[in-house]
Amino acid sequence: MQFVLPNTEADPGREYAHLRVIPELAGMECLTAHFWGHRFAPHVHDSYVIALIERGAERFHHGRTEHIAGAGSIVLLNPGAVHTGQRGADEGWTYRAFYPPVELLVGLGDQLGLGQPDFRQVVVNDAPMFRALREVHADIQIEPDSLARQTAWVETCGALLQRHAGARRSGRHDARAVAQVRAMLTDRCGEQLSLSALAEGVGLSTWQLSRAFRQHTGLPVHAWRNQIRLRQARDMLRQRKPIAEVANALGFADQAHFTRHFKRAFGFTPGQYRALA
Repeated sequence: MQFVLPNTEADPGREYAHLRVIPELAGMECLTAHFWGHRFAPHVHDSYVIALIERGAERFHHGRTEHIAGAGSIVLLNPGAVHTGQRGADEGWTYRAFYPPVELLVGLGDQLGLGQPDFRQVVVNDAPMFRALREVHADIQIEPDSLARQTAWVETCGALLQRHAGARRSGRHDARAVAQVRAMLTDRCGEQLSLSALAEGVGLSTWQLSRAFRQHTGLPVHAWRNQIRLRQARDMLRQRKPIAEVANALGFADQAHFTRHFKRAFGFTPGQYRALA
């Protein structure tokens, strides 16, 4: 399914998005889109991101570094990487993207001796790999044979990991307190938790928790909590839950507040996402 996404800043016909879910590949999402006026706010994905810039260019921040990915380049993001997104050329940017869940790439990484893969470069210029991934992205959405889809993905993504990924390294610093807070935020993301209560729960001051949390995740506590809310919102929308019910269950002030955050993070309104998915 495809939507033309209205853009009040310019020609409404400039933007569109098409989303397909591949059930046998751990529910991996495949997106084909063109954006011109939309700007993605800083956000994270719980999946990996493998994006192919087909036309134009995308300008984005990855952590504190700004990148411009032009036509023919591959953007590779590890789970939890904080990034933005906006046009880097007059015509905007047209791209295809895979969002493989962590377990999908870990399974493939184990077969290659990598364990959990870690992409070393954010923007890669590898023309043969780009062409192979683009072909798989196009074919995987129309190929009726499930075995053929799985085979194409394993062969092509396996080659990508061999060429552009290493094994994920364990952090040297103890992040136990941050991990505990992340677990609390995940389990209770619909509640109005206070920073002081979170800090007290892990034996830190509010200042210590804020500093440690940003160092380990790249986001302040409230922004990371909102990402968890949005991730759970996608699951609920795919279950066809009413939008107002989703907004209320996840602690947003109202449906408009929820819609604003969702659109800034993903480029779709909740209603568009529910129809696309």
